[in-house]
Amino acid sequence: MSGGEAPAKRQFVNFSFHKVDPAWRRLPHDERQAGKQEFLHVVEEYAGKVILIPYTTIGIRGDCDFLLWRISYELELFQEMMSKLLATGLGKYLTTPYSYLSMTKRSVYVDHHVHEDQESRRLTIKPGRAKYIFVYPFEKTREWYLLTKAARQGMMDEHIEIGHRYPSVKLNTTYSFGLDDQEFVVAFETDSPQDFLDLVMHLREAEGSRYTKRDIPIFTCIMKSLKETLDTLGG
Repeated sequence: MSGGEAPAKRQFVNFSFHKVDPAWRRLPHDERQAGKQEFLHVVEEYAGKVILIPYTTIGIRGDCDFLLWRISYELELFQEMMSKLLATGLGKYLTTPYSYLSMTKRSVYVDHHVHEDQESRRLTIKPGRAKYIFVYPFEKTREWYLLTKAARQGMMDEHIEIGHRYPSVKLNTTYSFGLDDQEFVVAFETDSPQDFLDLVMHLREAEGSRYTKRDIPIFTCIMKSLKETLDTLGG
C-alpha cells in the first residue's frame, strides 16, 4: 500500500442458522402469514446496507431450518437487524442454534496463482450465484502455524491446484481470528453437489489435511427467495 492510499474496506460476514419452534405451526394461518410478512418487511428495510441471501435446510438437517447469509461493512447492522427480526410474529418463535461471524481478508497463499476467478484475492463477496451452498467452520492445528511459510505454501499450492480441478465449485473463505470460536468459515457455492462431494474427497488426500483440527458441523443449504424459504417452514 502506497503512502497516501487508504486501506481497502473489508466486509463483515455472518452465517446465521435458525430453527422454528413447532408451536408456530399450530398458530392460526392468518397469524403465521402476518408474522412472515413482518419478517420480510424488516429485511427489506436493510436493502442496500446488508446483503442477505436466504437458504432452506428443511428436510436436510434436524437442528436448523434455514440460513441467512449476511454481508455488510458495519458489524452493528447485523445486531440491529436481528433484534428487529426477533421481534416479529415469526421471530418470536425462532432460535439460533448456530451463528458464525467472520471477515473478508486477502489470502497470503495466492500470490503465484493467477486465475482470474480466484476468490481468495478479493475483499468483497459476490454471493448467491448457485443453487446450493455448503458451509462449515474450519480450524487448523497449532502445529500448522509453527511450520515455515515455505512448508505451508507448498501444501496450500496443492490444495489450490485440487480446487481448480472443480471449476463448478466456488469457494468463499472468510476469517474469524479473534472474532469467533473458529478460525475460518468456508462456504462453497455450486449447482453440482456431486462435484463438491468429489472435491472434498480429493482434498482429504492432500498433505495439508493432516493439519485440520475441525471442519464440522457441515450445512447443506438450498437457495430460495426469502418468501420461498419462509414458506418451507410449513406455515
